[in-house]
Amino acid sequence: MMMYIAMLPLVIGWPQIVLIVVVVLLLFGGRKIPELMRGLGSGLKEFKDASKDASKDENQLDEEK
Repeated sequence: MMMYIAMLPLVIGWPQIVLIVVVVLLLFGGRKIPELMRGLGSGLKEFKDASKDASKDENQLDEEK
């Protein structure tokens, strides 16, 4: 019973998503949103590239041993 109560704040439904979108629009405005999404996308791309490079380096170290 306690586990379900602890997980309750983690459940996100449509009303919560709509509320988050409205708050973001109010804070940043409609013109700033595409710029923020572009920055988020480029950050994710850099993270993926870095993780690929790290796994390549790790594989090369394993092959050298």
